[in-house]
Amino acid sequence: ELVESGGGVVQPGGSRRLSCEDHGFEMGDLTIGWFRQAPGKEREGVSYISISGDHTNYADSVKGRFSISRDNAKNTVWLEMRNLKAEDTAVYLCGAARIDRLNYGLGTWEYDYWGQGTQVTVSS
Repeated sequence: ELVESGGGVVQPGGSRRLSCEDHGFEMGDLTIGWFRQAPGKEREGVSYISISGDHTNYADSVKGRFSISRDNAKNTVWLEMRNLKAEDTAVYLCGAARIDRLNYGLGTWEYDYWGQGTQVTVSS
């Protein structure tokens, strides 16, 4: 089971760190992707990280502002978000794949199960 946390309301230009925890203690066997979904829009890939953490990828819209990392011993993947913009407002979800993906990682079809999500609202 994946559980996201860290969402909330943040001002434009602010920062937020999201966490994705695996309560089944399988994190060391999972590729993790962060996605987001705004009202009326399709789920969009934001970033992903391979099992070892050696491979990552980011959507063009967040490159240079978001950073993904993981600690398998803590069963946690983080998404550090900086210089947030209004258009970053969405429900952020993490997805898990039971294989080690070494490239792309931003497609919903690549993941086997999902967390419930955490809301991030960027507003002044």
